[in-house]
Amino acid sequence: MRILSWALPALLLGSAAMAQGNPIIHDGEFEFLRAQFGEQWDAQDVEIDARLKEIREAKGGAPNILNILIDDVSFGMLGNRAMNYVTGIDTPNINGLAADGMSLMRMYTEPSCTPTRTAMLTGRHPVRAGVEEVKVALVGEGLAAEEVTIAEVLKEAGYNTAHVGKWHQGDIEQSYPHNQGFDWAAFPTHQQVQLSLMTREAMEANNMVGLDPSGQTNPFAIDQRFKPYGLVTGLEAEADGLAREVDMAPGEVWTQSKYRDMNERYQRQAIEQLNRLAAEDAPFFLQYWPLYPLNFTYDQEQQTSRNGGYMAEKLELLDIWLGDLFNEVERLGIADNTIVMLMSDNGIFNYYSPAQSGFMELIYRGGKTQHLEGGVRTDAFIRWPGVIEAGSAAGDIVHVSDLFTTFARLGGATDFIPRDRVIDGVDQTALLLEGEGNSRRDYVYVYEGPVLRSVVKQEFKMHLPPPGLPGAAAETFNVLRDPREESSQIGIALWAGASFQDMIKRHAKTIGKHPHWPLGKGVPYEGIENLRPESELAREVFASWQ
Repeated sequence: MRILSWALPALLLGSAAMAQGNPIIHDGEFEFLRAQFGEQWDAQDVEIDARLKEIREAKGGAPNILNILIDDVSFGMLGNRAMNYVTGIDTPNINGLAADGMSLMRMYTEPSCTPTRTAMLTGRHPVRAGVEEVKVALVGEGLAAEEVTIAEVLKEAGYNTAHVGKWHQGDIEQSYPHNQGFDWAAFPTHQQVQLSLMTREAMEANNMVGLDPSGQTNPFAIDQRFKPYGLVTGLEAEADGLAREVDMAPGEVWTQSKYRDMNERYQRQAIEQLNRLAAEDAPFFLQYWPLYPLNFTYDQEQQTSRNGGYMAEKLELLDIWLGDLFNEVERLGIADNTIVMLMSDNGIFNYYSPAQSGFMELIYRGGKTQHLEGGVRTDAFIRWPGVIEAGSAAGDIVHVSDLFTTFARLGGATDFIPRDRVIDGVDQTALLLEGEGNSRRDYVYVYEGPVLRSVVKQEFKMHLPPPGLPGAAAETFNVLRDPREESSQIGIALWAGASFQDMIKRHAKTIGKHPHWPLGKGVPYEGIENLRPESELAREVFASWQ
């Protein structure tokens, strides 16, 4: 086992971080609710624990968990046959999953992919982990070793773990998935901006301008290191080992064809890992985070969807692939005790819609990077045969961070959730087992980067006012009556302004007592055994001015 310098702080946390005599530290707003409903929840938890014990005995052990996170698809585009006809994008396999389980009709995420994935992995608002935004090229930053992921928590309870697909938690060794609790991982170092947008083909489609020299050459340019170069592409690794870049030779230029090959490889590997994990004598946590449907050019001769947009095409293809994955769960005979969770990480990349991508705003206004409902409301479905009622739906508020705490409870791993930091994720096991009306949150704080931009409470949402203005002056909406947040109601603001301000104060008090942790820092691309010369150069140039 390799013990690296960045890993020592995490190892030293040891039992202190997991001191199980202490309660989980939650945000002030949750504690405010708990003061009102704690006795009721505690009594319900006794019943739920008894039921979970019966379920494990009946099903032969703790459940497997297959966690699928799709990129940049807004609420209403998945799981609904009617919306298939509206959008011209057919998703029959995802629709089938929705019909077999529970549809979480009010799932909130973060406004962009890296923060959402951090929240899911750690159960924490990403700002608490120092994660503020999406990064594209070399940054020497990433998820810190001190953060504890759901994979690490479940491993403590005896789970085997694997990750396939998008990761996007940093370009430093401590942030790689095989150093964050996964036994095996296949993942790109960066994301689709590099992999599908920073290509010659995207330039020819007029979606990426100014990067490829075949599209623009400036004879007066002096700085030859201004444009990104030498970026690492796809890595594979086992826990505590060195990563290895695959399918990329020194001097080779990344293309749209190689991006397509990467997506096909991840689909194959997801099924391979499913087979490997199902054959082992332990429950498993398999995380499949596809890169599709994000795609920025037409890369096939014949469009097959009625919609025809290049992201719409890939969503239909992804639906076929997910159908193959679901069928494999059935073929392996593990469906009865495998939880399948599928959702999107944020709203559409609306800078590329609808004319090009085929994706469009539907019910909610806004998209990726925005605190509007269209940026942070996504489809979400969860299936556990015989436990979660098939064909059910829940209008309760759920936040993506809740998956961390809920998966831990379902996997018998709650004792391994750390007690030395704020955990924003709320245990939603009661909602899944008892149905609609059993959520333990009716609120969400929505950040854009490090800035708190809006607060949701029940059906009301306040956009934070500029500094110096009172809460009564804030734009405030009833998202049931005005889902597009276009008509603020002073009548709401007048009675709710003080209540929203109290929520913000409770949140701020928690931050004051438990300050945000720093983002992990390091040298980019360490821990890769076959780094290409051009990647070595990119790293050296980056380090030269740090």
